[in-house]
Amino acid sequence: MHIPDGIIPLSQAMVYWIISIIVVFIYMFKVSKDEDKEQRVFTTALLVVASLIGSSLSIPSPLGIPIHFFIIPLVVIILGPWSGSLVAFLTLLMQYFLLGMGGITSLGANTVTIGVVLSFSTYIFYRITRDLDFKFSIFSGSFMGIIMATLTHILILLIAGVATLEVLVATLIPFYLFITVIESLANVVVISFLAKIKPQLINMKKI
Repeated sequence: MHIPDGIIPLSQAMVYWIISIIVVFIYMFKVSKDEDKEQRVFTTALLVVASLIGSSLSIPSPLGIPIHFFIIPLVVIILGPWSGSLVAFLTLLMQYFLLGMGGITSLGANTVTIGVVLSFSTYIFYRITRDLDFKFSIFSGSFMGIIMATLTHILILLIAGVATLEVLVATLIPFYLFITVIESLANVVVISFLAKIKPQLINMKKI
C-alpha cells in the first residue's frame, strides 16, 4: 500500500502532508498531557521498531505476490489511534530512508491511509465490539481497519488519476482482503497472549 513518489500530483500530496502534520502535532499535545508519558514514549518507540521490522518483511503468499503486514492495528489496540497514526508516520519515514519503500512527496498520503484511516477505523470497530467479545473485537477492528485503509488507498489513487475504479478494485481488493484475514487472525493470537502475560500493556490509556 506504499505509494511511491511521482504518482500523486504535488498539489494533492501537500494536502495529505498537512493532514499528517496536524495529526502528529495533536499526538504530541495529547502525550504532553499524559501522566505516564515516559512509559508511553518508551512503549511507542518499541512498537515503531516492531512495526518497521514486521511491515518490512516480505512473506510469500499463494497469490504469487509477497505480502507485508501492517502492524498498525496491533499498535492501535495497545496504545490508541493517535499513537497508531504517529507509529505509522515514523515507520513510513524510516522505511523510505532505510529500505527505499514509499516516497517523500507521497509520505503524507501513505500516512493518511496506513496511519490515520487505518488507526481510527481499527479503534472505532474495536471499541464498538469490545463489550461483545474481546477476541472478536480484535479481529473486527483489525479487519475493518485494513479494509477502510484499502478503500482510502483506492480513493487517493482515483483522485490522482492513476487508474480506473474497475482496475483498482480488481487488483487491490482481492490482494488486501487476503492480507486482512491473515493479519486479523494473527492479531487475535498475539494480543490475546499479551493480555494474559502483561495485561497492564493492553489496559494502558488509549491516546
